[in-house]
Amino acid sequence: MNDPTIEKTTPQPALFKRFCRYYKPYMGLFVLDMVCALIVSAVDLAFPQFLNVLSRIAADGGTTEILRTIGWIAAALAGLYLIRLFAQYFITCWGHIMGARMETDMRQDIFEHYQRLSFSYFDRNNTGEMMSRIVSDLFDITELAHHGPEIILLSSLKVIGAFVILSAVNWQLTLILLVVTLAMTSYCVFMRKYMRQVFADNRKKIALVNSQIQDSLAGIRVVKSFANEEVEQGKFADCNRAFLDSKVDNYRIMGRFHAGNSFFQGLLYVAILLFGGIFIAKDMISLSELAIYALYIGIFVHPLEMLINFTEQFQRGWSGFRRFAEVLATVPEVREAENAVIPAERKGVLEYKNVNFEYEAENMVLNDVSFAVEAGSTVALVGPSGGGKSTICALLPRFYDVISGSVLVDGVDVRKWQLKALRNHIGIVQQDIYMFSGTVRDNITYGKPHASQQEIEAAARRANIHDFIMTLPLQYDTEVGERGVRLSGGQKQRIAIARVFLKNPPILILDEATSALDNESERHIQAALQVLSRGRTTLVIAHRLSTIRHADKIIAIEDGRIAEIGSHEELLAKNGIYSKYHRMQFGV
Repeated sequence: MNDPTIEKTTPQPALFKRFCRYYKPYMGLFVLDMVCALIVSAVDLAFPQFLNVLSRIAADGGTTEILRTIGWIAAALAGLYLIRLFAQYFITCWGHIMGARMETDMRQDIFEHYQRLSFSYFDRNNTGEMMSRIVSDLFDITELAHHGPEIILLSSLKVIGAFVILSAVNWQLTLILLVVTLAMTSYCVFMRKYMRQVFADNRKKIALVNSQIQDSLAGIRVVKSFANEEVEQGKFADCNRAFLDSKVDNYRIMGRFHAGNSFFQGLLYVAILLFGGIFIAKDMISLSELAIYALYIGIFVHPLEMLINFTEQFQRGWSGFRRFAEVLATVPEVREAENAVIPAERKGVLEYKNVNFEYEAENMVLNDVSFAVEAGSTVALVGPSGGGKSTICALLPRFYDVISGSVLVDGVDVRKWQLKALRNHIGIVQQDIYMFSGTVRDNITYGKPHASQQEIEAAARRANIHDFIMTLPLQYDTEVGERGVRLSGGQKQRIAIARVFLKNPPILILDEATSALDNESERHIQAALQVLSRGRTTLVIAHRLSTIRHADKIIAIEDGRIAEIGSHEELLAKNGIYSKYHRMQFGV
């Protein structure tokens, strides 16, 4: 199947624009954060100037003048640091709160987009990798969102301010400083491309670790039943070791990056010491001016180091945001039409017209499938596994779209229906029932979230599960455990049937709903399904032919094609594929 799903590498300007969009709801906080960063920078730049003023007073007025003014100078400096205290508090507290709110918005966006994506996306992507994008990626993104603008503004102001003051003190010495700084910047740019590759590899490797953890823990009962703990430990050790190797590469590149920058910072002090001594000897700078210059070197180097270290944080955060943007740029394969409709007449008439379908450009799964189902009738699909029965049913609620042909519900192509209305029109009971974490009530009301207690109990009674629920410790408020682990297969199946009773759709799909149950559970569930399907258009997939012999129509599917259509008696009389399956099961 040609996959129209798009996963683009978003251009940098568009990516930056999307990133900035998340600041918009918190622009007030963002502006205040930047103002506070400006205040912190200004106060830090002011301190050496107070020393400069003090040294001039000492040179001009001596001890008496120092004693007369030192109190005022100290008070002014203390006042500035008090202002700095509140500014720093705002940056640390509310700046992080802003980042956390942005992270929440991003997490909500990516989760909602996951909900919109088609089955084909989840067929291709692992749950653990998707979890990694929601959790670990977003943490680094929010750190970038909060610290990025703050560090850039604060450090840039300090670097520029210190550079201007240093130039005013001695421009010749500052030119030498500039040469060393440019060499340091060139080194950072050179190393950045290697860091980007390493951080991207880190992301992939930790996603694989999360994927392996999710896979092993979700299947822990199978693991233990086969005593395959060592197999899973080995598989995890492989991906864990791959992540370690990636982290080792990461720390090696970081080691070269930070060591190189430290070396260039050392060169700054060597240059100032060497040329400062020469300039003092040539009377181009005084000793007190060199002392002030050395103080500003510290103010110049520290934010420069912050900017250099920010390169690492930027690479992590931007790499995470790129992966985040890739998900949001993924276009769902199944999309609602712009002029989608909700048909007024909802009888439950189904029609498949010349349907062809394939998964991911593989061999054709369905070939020219055509049949019709009258409202309120029951049609059974039989045939070998992999023949296309489940695919036929999956096309009805548009979990996938046909390659060619059409599927119609009440005379309207499903591609023209509003998706929510179409899926609310259809109830599905599958063999592999998914129970959500929560209570029995939560799982039943998934079919109708605001149902009353009377409606819930009525649905449970019709599904033959009410009496069992009443024996539970908290009855309808009893927790079912992860994936319903505290319930048997038959109990989960009947809760799933109650869920559909509550939904009350006109069309029903029963996908091998009783094939994995014991005889006693099957008897209860068959009785519930007979009640459920009464008056509804029903598609049944079944391997046990005894459960479908009373169907209005039976369709035998083989190799993606319709081999036979007829009633139970008609197909037995044809002595074809259905008759063959019947003999295999019943020996007659």
